[in-house]
Amino acid sequence: MHQETHIDEKQGRLKEKLRDELGPLIHGLDHLEAIRKHKNILIVGGTGAGKTTVANAILEEIGVLTPADRVLVIEDTQELLLDSANSLSMLATTEFDQLRCLKVALRLKPDRIVVGEVRDGAAALPLLKAWNTGHPGGVSTIHANSAMEAMVRLEDLVREATEAPQQRTIGAAVDVVISVVNDHFAGRKIQEVAVVTGWQDGRYQLTQV
Repeated sequence: MHQETHIDEKQGRLKEKLRDELGPLIHGLDHLEAIRKHKNILIVGGTGAGKTTVANAILEEIGVLTPADRVLVIEDTQELLLDSANSLSMLATTEFDQLRCLKVALRLKPDRIVVGEVRDGAAALPLLKAWNTGHPGGVSTIHANSAMEAMVRLEDLVREATEAPQQRTIGAAVDVVISVVNDHFAGRKIQEVAVVTGWQDGRYQLTQV
């Protein structure tokens, strides 16, 4: 019990530290305003970098700032915590994958769709389209080392489902990318926050803030 309490306290301190580091996201708007304005947020990093911790910090703010929003969470492993009466969690399995969960989720008319980690190519494109068409304010994580690498990684996932170019869809769906790292000296920290303003001139338009 003592060990579990110590772990919970450590996770709580880490969540506060990373949440405080989020800073301004969009042209002077802080991350709370980005949540209020239903911006789609992609959290990226390597294994153990703190992606889930940042996601939980953002979900906590969603529950406080927009308690009326119906939030639907899809995960492979239950790690995300959302303390809201108007939320629903779905667990993807090999028999009932992310794509099938997402199809069910859309029938439940969510305001926000949260995916623990985008790893299913078949589900990546429908998720991005859902974020673009009536379900903004989503949150997800992906394995990548930088904001730009995350956008390319999304392309690779989408390409598993279709060969048709989808860069404009990706650029329109993702509003903010938060990159986290587990630094050897500084520990887990926010490495990069980038605002995505679309796809233009053959590249994603990212602005570091």
